Amino acid sequence: MAEYLRCRTDKHLKILHAKVAQKSYGSEKRFFCPPPCIYLSGQGWERPLKPSTDDVQVCAYMGIGNSDQDMVPLNLDGKDYCAAKTLFISDSDKRKHFMLSVRMFYSNAQPIGVFQSKRIKVISKPSKKKQSIKNADLCIGSGSKVSLFNRLRSQTVSTRYLHVEKGNFHASATQWGAFTVHLLDDDESESEEFSVKDGFIHYGSTIKLVCVETGMALPRLVIRKVDKQTVILDTDEPVSQLHKCAFYLKDTDHMYLCLAHEKIIQFQATPCPKEPNKEMINDGALWTIISTDCAEYAFYEGMGPVAHPITPVPTVQSLQLNGGGDVAMLELTGENFTANLKVWFGEVEAETMHRCCEIMLCVVPDISAFRSQWKYVREPLQVPVMLVRNDGIIYATGLTFTYTPEPGENPSPTPSDNNNNNNNTNNNNNRLTFHAV
Repeated sequence: MAEYLRCRTDKHLKILHAKVAQKSYGSEKRFFCPPPCIYLSGQGWERPLKPSTDDVQVCAYMGIGNSDQDMVPLNLDGKDYCAAKTLFISDSDKRKHFMLSVRMFYSNAQPIGVFQSKRIKVISKPSKKKQSIKNADLCIGSGSKVSLFNRLRSQTVSTRYLHVEKGNFHASATQWGAFTVHLLDDDESESEEFSVKDGFIHYGSTIKLVCVETGMALPRLVIRKVDKQTVILDTDEPVSQLHKCAFYLKDTDHMYLCLAHEKIIQFQATPCPKEPNKEMINDGALWTIISTDCAEYAFYEGMGPVAHPITPVPTVQSLQLNGGGDVAMLELTGENFTANLKVWFGEVEAETMHRCCEIMLCVVPDISAFRSQWKYVREPLQVPVMLVRNDGIIYATGLTFTYTPEPGENPSPTPSDNNNNNNNTNNNNNRLTFHAV
């Protein structure tokens, strides 16, 4: 555990996907767009349990959760990224929501585990009706993540995704980026720092698109609705999933975000001669917008490679401190809790009680477990909270626990405290808190 806390060399898996999937009808195969994909990072993915003279590789399959027969192979081939380009959901599948399953194993047949995506909503087709804010599943909120793609002449083979690579925005045929869409005040000036607003994105809104991975941002944009190859200037309805839209670069001379082959350029629109509320654009400035999500998993094999699957990976959603005095209890709420998990505070294992797959309890270790000379909390001390499986797998929760002194209440140590080993002041005069990092 000490080595892990010093190095933090977790293996990471990210499953990126759209929040909605359009259903296929009849014999058609309407492949998910953007295609769901996985990213691997961290050290040790190539280190299976059994030593082998062969070059052992990570293998993966992805499916929509029906059966193993429906899974498609992901050709990692030594790479840290792969997309499933041929997944679809047919009209015979009556589910309104589903999750993607990623089955991973080593090429020597040793299992890694089965990982789930976030929930995906099934829709029949993009809505042409004006969206109601009540239908929040289809609306796009400020601070949420989206993907943008362009498809020339509606041809699937021409699909290009907005992506950031090597410090530049470009249109990629293979990888797509997730961008946080921020709603701005209309009078917000162009700056690296900007104030954002809550609420749903409407046409005519001023927005910022910020790459989730790199933090790179495009200039201020005004999102506008598209009708065929024209931009509607005066509508203010909410933006909906899989809508076609255009992005006017604010304070420019009718310039729009556009692609030309693999490059991102500016395209100058021309006014419609017969309709003053519209401007004409070309295919390259027409983008489809869709909300995206990401399921992230992290684990560390603290005692070396293990024989059993890493999954199900436990996740902690919230912490609740109960009690005080001599015994303070921490209640963990989450998913995939099992009886073979223990809660650790930094390098200290806590006495843990398993209630069910969604609730665990543990005793908060005394401050002396971290500072042997302390009988009370002298200064704030923050420690990471982790779950550890009985075979040594460490699952980071992303949460920390803070021992905090109550101001003005901690007495100075006295000889009687030291001689009598009186610990009654340990928790009575100190506050225990926790927060996410």
